[in-house]
Amino acid sequence: MTSTPSGPARAGYAPFAHLTTPNAALYRRVMGAFLAAKERFAVHLRPEDVHAALPPEYRPADLDAVVKALDSLVDWGNLRADPDTSRVTAVEDFYRKRFIYQLTQAGEAAEQALSVYDEALGRRGALQAVALHDIVTQLQALLVIAAGQQEAGPDAAKAHLALSALTGRFEALAENARAFMGSLQRTIDLHDVDVEVFLAYKDRLIQYLERFIQDLITLGGRIALLIGELEEHGRVGVLLRLAAAREAADAAPDEAESAEARAYAWWVARWSGLAAWFVSADGRESQARLLRGRALGAIPQLLAVVRQLNERRAGRSDRSADFRTLARWFAEAPDEEARHRLWRAAFGLYPARHLTVDADTLDRRAARPVAAATPWAEAEPLRISPQLRRTGSYERRGKARRVQDRSEQRRRLAEIAAQQAQEIAAARARLATDGTTRLSALGEIDPLAFGLFLQLLGDALATWRPGVTTTVTTSNDGTMQIRLTVLADGATAEIRTPFGTFSGPDHTVEITDLTRTGRVRADGTPAGGER
Repeated sequence: MTSTPSGPARAGYAPFAHLTTPNAALYRRVMGAFLAAKERFAVHLRPEDVHAALPPEYRPADLDAVVKALDSLVDWGNLRADPDTSRVTAVEDFYRKRFIYQLTQAGEAAEQALSVYDEALGRRGALQAVALHDIVTQLQALLVIAAGQQEAGPDAAKAHLALSALTGRFEALAENARAFMGSLQRTIDLHDVDVEVFLAYKDRLIQYLERFIQDLITLGGRIALLIGELEEHGRVGVLLRLAAAREAADAAPDEAESAEARAYAWWVARWSGLAAWFVSADGRESQARLLRGRALGAIPQLLAVVRQLNERRAGRSDRSADFRTLARWFAEAPDEEARHRLWRAAFGLYPARHLTVDADTLDRRAARPVAAATPWAEAEPLRISPQLRRTGSYERRGKARRVQDRSEQRRRLAEIAAQQAQEIAAARARLATDGTTRLSALGEIDPLAFGLFLQLLGDALATWRPGVTTTVTTSNDGTMQIRLTVLADGATAEIRTPFGTFSGPDHTVEITDLTRTGRVRADGTPAGGER
C-alpha cells in the first residue's frame, strides 16, 4: 500500500503547480510582471499595478481575474499577501479585502528555474571559430607563464587567470557545439522548420559549416601541439597546482585542509576534458575530429533535404502524401465492401483462399460473389494440392549448401592492407625534408608520394590569407606537418613525376613526418631536439 506525499515533501514543489492549470498562461504573465518590477527595485505590487503591467493583448478585461490569479499564487507559495493599510481612510475600509503582493523566495526560485528551462529549449548554439583562436592564445600564454619557472617560478595569479579564461572559452565552445549540432540535426530531419526560410538559409549554413571546418582543421592541429608541449615534463601540472592553491586560499577554515585537493582535482578534470577534445589517444578519436566528421556529414545531408523539399514543391508524391490520399479514399468509400476492395488493392493482403484462386475459381466467384467477411465454416471448401497435403510445403528439399571458406580472401585483404601501409610510410619518408628546402629541390617524385604531396600542399594553401608569407599546418590524419614560406625572387619550381611535370611559384618548404619525430612544438620544431 502506497501513500500520497503530503506536507513539506509535497509543498516543496507547489510553486510549480501553476504550470498545469487551465490559466497557466495568465499565471506566467503575472509572475513575469513581478520579476520585471523587481528589476526596477519595486518590492510590492497592488492588483491594479499587476493589471496595468500585463501586455494589452493578454490583459483581462476584469480586475477580478487578476485578483483571483494573485490569490491562487499566494496559495501555492509563489507570492505573499500583506494587508494594504496605506489607503485606509475610514473605519469601513478595514473590513474590505485589500492586499499588496510580493515575490516569495520559493516563487522567485521557481521563475529562475523556468527561465533556465526556456533558455535551454530555445538555444540553437553556434560553432565558434573565434573560441578556437582564443584557446590558442590562452595556451600560448600558459607556455610563456610556464617558462617563468626557470627563473623565479610561474606567477600564480597569471596562471590562474589564464587557466580560468581557457576553461571558460573551452566550455562555451563545447556547449555551443553540442547545441548547434542538435539544432542542425532537427533541421535536417525537417522538425520544426519553415520550408521557405530553410531554402533561403541553407547556402549561408553550408558556407558557415565549411568555414568552421577549415578553421577546426587548421587550429585544431595547433591546439593539439600546444597541449602536448604543455604536458611535457609536467609543466601543466605545476600550473594547475598553482591555480588550485590560489583558489583554496579563500576557503573557509573548516575546509582549508581539503580545499586545495578538491580544487586541484577539479582543474585536472577540466584539463583532461580539454585534452580529450583536441587530442586522440589509445584508439579514441578526439571530440574535435568527431565534430569535424559530423559537420562534414551534415553538408550532403542538407543537400539531400533540399532535394526532398524541391521534389515536394514540384508536386512529386512521397510516402506520407500517399498515405494521406489513401486515408481520404477510405473515408470517401461508400460502404464496407468498397473499403475491403480498396484494402486488398492497396496492400495486397487477401484471405488465405487466394492461394487456390485460378481461372475457374474467378469464374465461380464472378457468378457467386463471396464477401470478404464470410466465415470459414460458411465458405466454399478449399482444394488443397496433394503435394502440399503430403509434405506440408512446396519447397524443394535437399542437402544444405556448404558454408564458403573465405579465409584466403581475408588473408589477401590483410596482405593488401599491409602493402598499402608500407607504401604510405615510404611516401611519407620520401617527402620528409631534412630542414628547410626549396620546392624546386624536391626532384622527381613517384605517383604515391606525389599524391600525398598534393594533399599537403592543398592543406597549406587552404590556410593562406592575404598578407601571410608563412603558414604551418598538419595533414587531416595528423601524420605530416608542412611549413610553406613565400619567396620574393620570383623563381619557378618544377617537380617531375612519371605522368608529367608539376610547376608553379617556388617556395621554401619544410615537411616533417610526425610519426617518426613524435610530438612537434607549436613553432614547428620537433620536441626533444629531434629532426
